Amino acid sequence: MNAEMAPADRIGDTLAAIERIILGKGPQIRLCLACLLARGHLLIEDVPGVGKTTLAHTLARVLGLEWARLQFTSDMLPADIIGVSIFDRSTQKFQFRRGPVFTQLLLADEVNRASPKAQSALLEAMEERQVSVEGVTYALPEPFFVVATQNPHEQIGTYGLPESQLDRFLMRVSLGYPDPAAERRVLLQDERRILLQDTRPILSSAEVLSLQRAARAVHVSSLLLDYLQGLVTRSRVTLGLGLSPRAAQGLLRAAQAWALIEGENAVLPEHVQTVFPPIAAHRLERDGEGTANGREIADALIRAVPVPI
Repeated sequence: MNAEMAPADRIGDTLAAIERIILGKGPQIRLCLACLLARGHLLIEDVPGVGKTTLAHTLARVLGLEWARLQFTSDMLPADIIGVSIFDRSTQKFQFRRGPVFTQLLLADEVNRASPKAQSALLEAMEERQVSVEGVTYALPEPFFVVATQNPHEQIGTYGLPESQLDRFLMRVSLGYPDPAAERRVLLQDERRILLQDTRPILSSAEVLSLQRAARAVHVSSLLLDYLQGLVTRSRVTLGLGLSPRAAQGLLRAAQAWALIEGENAVLPEHVQTVFPPIAAHRLERDGEGTANGREIADALIRAVPVPI
């Protein structure tokens, strides 16, 4: 990281560059960056045409990451994601040809249009940051960040992601339609892909890794841990099947990342409250009717658990 600039300055420049492309979505952009700095993976759920793919492309460009886009379809196979071994006649050996998962930022576009078998091929990569093929393990590059998009469940040709895979995504966010002022700017400006061509990286992959380490080092007090555990415990008591230990750990990491973005040297309760809904909502849904139910449960948990003084 540039020794002359504090992390908050580098993050501020990064956010400003992204917001020049993705207009009127400042809170969602900050959540996406927090998800990356927490070493999580991101699920963007929304209707087609609101900028999900453009956001992923913008993140890759501004953060200086290698990236690949993988369009999920109903006939996709696991080998299309992780790669395949092909027999080489010249060496009389099988050679592994790496799939698109071997990149720093993988855009899994319309992930819920693929079959559960294809979706499951991402599980080891997302959790272990490695893939295993025919008994051989291959490490993925660092940082490794999956940005998956999915269409609403009620649309034709979609498969709901199982709970085990949803839990691999640290956050789920929704962009929504732009407000009138932002949409007017979109209409008057060049197309997003033209603006992206003129966008230069603000960070490098090494700086992203440095910011991830800085986020992990943000101070967490004992009282703050009590509050975080109170939210997690309340979810289990209220719902029976509440937030997992993986979700609790992700909540802590995301709160630390949010504190870093805010320029704070310690995690505050409001940081936890900000990242809690996008982390908890998709894990707490029980009726499969979109984001409303999970978000309402997350908001109710925040109201129910006292904030430490």
